[in-house]
Amino acid sequence: MEMESSSLPLNNCHVLKFRLAANRLHSIVHGVALLFLFHYRLTQIFNRTSIFPHLLMFTAEAILAFIWFLNQPSRWTPIVRKAFPERLAGDEKLPSVDVFVCTADPSKEPSLKVMNTVISAMALDYPPEKLNVYISDDGGSAVTLRAAEQAWIFAKIWIPFCRKYEVKKRCPEAYFLKAKKVNGNGKVYSSEFILEKKEIQERYLEFKSRISEIVAKSGVATSRDHPPVIEVISENENVEEERRHLPFLAYVAREKRPFHPHHFKAGALNVLLRVSAMITNSPYILVLDCDMYCNDPSSARQAMCFHLDSKLSPNLGFVQFPQKFYNVSKNNDIYSGHMRSFWEKWQGLDGILGPILSGTCFYIKRKALYGTPDSLDDQGQIKVADLNKCFGSSNGFITSINRNYDTEHPNCSKILDNSNEIRSLASCNYDEGTDWGQEVGFRYSVVEDYFTGFKLHCSGWTSVYIDPTRPCFLGASPITLGEHMFQHMRWYFGLSQIGLSRFSPLLYGSSRMSFWQSVCYADLAHTALYFVPLYMLAVVPQLCLLLRVALYPEVSSLSFGVFLFVFFSSQAKHMQEVLSTGHSIRSWLGEQRMWMFHSLAPYLYATTDVVLEKIGMRAANFSPTNKVVDGEQEERYRMGLYDFRASAAFMVPLCSIYALNVASFAVGLRRILNGDGDGTGSTLGQWLLPLYGVVLHFPLLEGMLFRKDKGRVSPFVTIMSAAVCVAVFLSANRD
Repeated sequence: MEMESSSLPLNNCHVLKFRLAANRLHSIVHGVALLFLFHYRLTQIFNRTSIFPHLLMFTAEAILAFIWFLNQPSRWTPIVRKAFPERLAGDEKLPSVDVFVCTADPSKEPSLKVMNTVISAMALDYPPEKLNVYISDDGGSAVTLRAAEQAWIFAKIWIPFCRKYEVKKRCPEAYFLKAKKVNGNGKVYSSEFILEKKEIQERYLEFKSRISEIVAKSGVATSRDHPPVIEVISENENVEEERRHLPFLAYVAREKRPFHPHHFKAGALNVLLRVSAMITNSPYILVLDCDMYCNDPSSARQAMCFHLDSKLSPNLGFVQFPQKFYNVSKNNDIYSGHMRSFWEKWQGLDGILGPILSGTCFYIKRKALYGTPDSLDDQGQIKVADLNKCFGSSNGFITSINRNYDTEHPNCSKILDNSNEIRSLASCNYDEGTDWGQEVGFRYSVVEDYFTGFKLHCSGWTSVYIDPTRPCFLGASPITLGEHMFQHMRWYFGLSQIGLSRFSPLLYGSSRMSFWQSVCYADLAHTALYFVPLYMLAVVPQLCLLLRVALYPEVSSLSFGVFLFVFFSSQAKHMQEVLSTGHSIRSWLGEQRMWMFHSLAPYLYATTDVVLEKIGMRAANFSPTNKVVDGEQEERYRMGLYDFRASAAFMVPLCSIYALNVASFAVGLRRILNGDGDGTGSTLGQWLLPLYGVVLHFPLLEGMLFRKDKGRVSPFVTIMSAAVCVAVFLSANRD
C-alpha cells in the first residue's frame, strides 16, 4: 500500500558529513597505527626469553583489532531521517495497525506499568477503527487479564480527554507527574481544562487503587501449565459501537505445558501474529515491551511516512525507533543505560541497508514476517499442502495471508464463530513440523529481534531508523548493577549462540546480503569475545610487572609511542562520540567502566554457557528483567553510587582483578620511585595499565573498603576477592 497526499516527499534523509569525515579519518589513521603495532609484536615476539606472555598479548591485541574492524562499517555512512506526517493523505486512506504489547511476569513487570503502556498505545493519534491492541500475557496470570479490563474502563475517559486537549504525553502515569497545568503543546488552558484534568486524575487514582486491589487479591503467580485464553476486552456486548471511539483491545495467553518448548518471546509474538491475522489482520504491526510506553502519539503516522513511501515501500520490512529511558541520568549515566553506542551504530547501519531489529519500538510489515518478497504468489498458485507445511494446519489462517487487509471494525460474531480455530492457533504444538520460527514469523532465539532482522535482511528486506527530536517511546532501564549485568548476559548469550551457529553472519550472511552489512551483524554476534583480551590485559601485564618480565618497549623508544597512540586514539574517539551526541565526560567514564564490567563477567558467562549448550550440558533459558525498583536503589542511582548487590559470580571476578591491579600498581610505583631493577623505562610503560584500571574503577575500591550503605560490595565478596588475588600472586611467584 502506497500513499502520498502531494508531490512533497513523506520523509527525507541526509548524511552526517562531519561525523562521516571524522569516522573515516580515524579508521584510516588508527588502522595504520595498528599495522605498526603488529609489526613490532611480530618482529620482537621470538626475540624474547619469555615467549608465552608475549604470545598472550599478541592474541589479545589481535582479537581487539578484529572486533575493531567489525565495528567500522557502521561508522562510515551515518545518516539521519525525518518524517512529515502532516503530508500523509486523509485518515480514510491510512492502513490499519496492530499493536503487540508483551508481558511475562507481573512479579517483575508491575501490572500498573504494563497497563500504562497499553493505554498509551490505545491513545495513539491514529483512527481508532484502524488501531488494534493485543496484550500477550506469557505468564497466564489472572492479574493481567483483570487489569486489562480496568485499563479499558479508564481508557474510555482518558482517550477522549487526550484528543480534546491535544495531549502529547498519553501515558497517564507520566502525564500526571507533570506539575504544570499545560498540554503537550505548552498551551495553558481555561478553568474547564483544569477541572476536567482534576476529574481525570481522580479517576486515574481510582484506577491505580483497583489495580492494587486486584494484585493483592489474586497475587502475581504465573503458570507454565494452562490452556490458551483469548478475550476481547469490552464493557458492552456491542463492541462495534465502542470501536467508533476506542481501539480494539484483546488479551491473549498462549497455551503452555510442562516440558514443551515455548521459544520465549518469539513464541509469544508468533501466537499474536496468528491470532491477530484471524481477527484484525492489519498490514503493519507495532511491537512494544510492556514497560515501553508511547511518549509521542504521532509515532504510527511517522512510521507510515516510510511504509507508504512509493520508493521505499516495496522492500521495506520495518521502521525502527530507538529505545529511550525516562529513568536514566543524562549527565551521569553510571550503568551506560542510554545504550548510546547502539543507536549511533543504527544511524550508520541505516546508511547501508538499514538497522538491526531491536526488540521493541518498531513497526514491521506483516507480509515480511510471512516470507520473502517473492515467496507468496499473488494469484494463490501454491498447493495447499505446501501452505500447510509452511504455515500450519489452519485453513482460516492460510486464507488470511492473501486476504485484503481489513480496515473495518472486527466482526465480533465472526470471532465467536471461529473461536475454536483461533484458540488452536495459540496452542503449544501448532507450529510443530512447520516453518514457524525458522522461515516464517519471528525467528526462534533468545534474541529473537536480532535473528528475525538478520533473516529478513538476508531475504532482501530493508529497514530504516528514525530518531525524532521528541522520543516516541520511553521505558525503564535497570538501575542496579545486578539486573544490568544479568540483562547483558542474556543478550550476549543469544547473540553468541547465533555467532557460533551455522547462521554466523560472516558465513551465512555474506552471500545473502551486503558484505558490510553482514560485518555489522557479526560485530554484535562476536562482541562477547571482548572477555578474552580484557582478561589477558587485566592479568598478564600485571603479573609480568610483579615478575619483572617486560611486555612493552622502553618509554623512550618510538615503538612505545605506537602503543601510546593506539590507546589514546581509541579513547579520544570514544570521548568525541560521547560528547558529540550531547552526553558528558561522566557518561564517557561510565561507558568505559561498564564496557570492562561487561567483558569481565557477563560476556565470559554468556560465552561459557553457549559452549556448554553446544556440548549438551546446558539448556537455553529466558527470564525477564526485573522492573521493580525500591526507593533506596533510586536514591543511590541519583547520587551516582553503584549498587553492588549483584551475584557473587559477577562481583568476585571484578573485585579480584581490581585487587590484583592495585597490588601491581603499588609494586610498580615503588620500583619506579626507587629506580631499582633493570628496565625501568619498560616498567613505567607497563605500570600505566594498572594505573588506568585503578583510577577508572575507583568506585569498586570505595564499595569494598569505604562505603557502609546497603549498596556496598558485600564483605564476603571482598574477602573472596582478596583471597583470589593472593592465590594468583603466590602462584605466579612460585612459577
